Amino acid sequence: MKILAVCGSGLGTSFMVEMNIKQILDELGVSDVEVEHSDLSSAIPGDADVFFLAKDIADGGAHLGNVVVLESIIDMEELREKVTEFLQQNNVI
Repeated sequence: MKILAVCGSGLGTSFMVEMNIKQILDELGVSDVEVEHSDLSSAIPGDADVFFLAKDIADGGAHLGNVVVLESIIDMEELREKVTEFLQQNNVI
């Protein structure tokens, strides 16, 4: 399974979300999920099983398919809840 954190430029924001998702996966004891980051213009459907996007670029990422929209990219609790929910829905945890 692969998760892709996406932001407008593919630099700081998406990298921070990637690192935070990896931390959450470690806390949950999940090791078989790949996490990467990308800019919105490079991300294409099929690059990942799910795409995590900030709400300001959510409309631009609607074409990606399975998208999780983050209200706040710095809210670890929101991210933890959404990552956990996705993993539960996909029988990973």
